[in-house]
Amino acid sequence: MKLIDQVAVVTGAGRNIGEATAKLLAKEGASIAVTDIDAARAGRVADEIRAAGGTAEVFLANVADEEGVISLVRSVTEHFGKVDILVNNVAISDNKHILDVTKEEWDRVIAVTLTGTFLMSKYFAQQMVAQGHGGNIVNVGSTSGFYGRPRAVAYTAAKAGVTNLSRSLAIQLAKHKIRVNCVVPNKIGSPVGKDTFDPTRPVVNLRDRPGVPDDLARAILFLVSPDSDFIDGTTLFVDGGVSALMPGSE
Repeated sequence: MKLIDQVAVVTGAGRNIGEATAKLLAKEGASIAVTDIDAARAGRVADEIRAAGGTAEVFLANVADEEGVISLVRSVTEHFGKVDILVNNVAISDNKHILDVTKEEWDRVIAVTLTGTFLMSKYFAQQMVAQGHGGNIVNVGSTSGFYGRPRAVAYTAAKAGVTNLSRSLAIQLAKHKIRVNCVVPNKIGSPVGKDTFDPTRPVVNLRDRPGVPDDLARAILFLVSPDSDFIDGTTLFVDGGVSALMPGSE
């Protein structure tokens, strides 16, 4: 197992990519802070990790709330004694046209998807620095942060921000032996904010299949494990090769 004695915080861990990541990191020996805003979802995931022989505890948090994030850091550290890994996965989308999206909708998407990543990174990095033995942060971006979309404007802006935020974090935290990387999925599992996965949803990529949460979870495991020790500040596309295609290609 690659993560023995490590403590990992995974946001949005109650479903989809977050759930798969929490379970895989636990399988590799990490103790998991299953972090979500939904108690029932988080509780189910934590129970399933424990039933499989892993260690997990539920922590409810709104990542867009600064005081809530500060409290979360304190609670996780008090419970597990430290934190080694942070996976910033949680996000919401607007799915709106610029002529239709309201400022309230824009603000909410930016707050959760971008500002939440900033707050979690800031305060958990402070804890890692205080511990003095480094750590790993992986932020979940999106191909929507690299390309425009006909439906979604706040989400595309927020995910673009997550990518460059990750680079700046990597530069600023390197001297503290904290590696920061970003993974970039495309249509993996259920759509953002949805519980159901439709395997028949049409996709165009080089793998000729929809992505599943385990695809991204395995990439995240690689980036938080010693296997990727010389990788820092990178943006890893886990998109089935869709970003390599010329627009309009089949």
